Amino acid sequence: MPTTSSEMRIYAATGERLYINADERARFLAVADAAGGPVQTLCLTLAYTGCRLSEALALTPAAIQLGPGVIAIRCLKKRDKVVIREVPVPPVLLALLDRVHGVHHAQRAGPIAATAPLWPYHRATAWRIVKTVMERAAISGPQATAKGLRHGFGVHAIRYGVQLNMLQKWMGHASMSTTAIYANATGHEERLIAERMWQER
Repeated sequence: MPTTSSEMRIYAATGERLYINADERARFLAVADAAGGPVQTLCLTLAYTGCRLSEALALTPAAIQLGPGVIAIRCLKKRDKVVIREVPVPPVLLALLDRVHGVHHAQRAGPIAATAPLWPYHRATAWRIVKTVMERAAISGPQATAKGLRHGFGVHAIRYGVQLNMLQKWMGHASMSTTAIYANATGHEERLIAERMWQER
């Protein structure tokens, strides 16, 4: 059965794009890097994991697995049961999280420190942080949100050949049909995907 949930669409009913594209992603990451501190780590975590804003704000030092190089994210949409997905992230993000938030120290300090939120922000504050970084990166429109980052993560993964079943796991989708929407990216992203195909002759 078709759905009208915004989680299932990467284009608005008016045809506007709901995901950040490759150029916007690069600008967003550059501005976030320049901001430094908790703003940088929050923005990079959203961009590199594709998690929802509420899921990012629920992360604790215990969720950061420095050795394996993954972040364990609890899916907050499944409130009736605990569902954890492990998303691999680049070493640079792990190093930043450790430096800014003292992840390794907190993990060794005991359960109270290890389970304290990495970012003590209310959702509205975190939303404003993301919007400010978007504005400084000259990104505007319906894609200039945390949801736009999440959708952008999905499109970015498809662009680089991540298989749908793996992306489904990383994004915490219950259905493969939800994940498949990212294969519908058009414009510059679609051409980049096609170029990967053309290279195999």
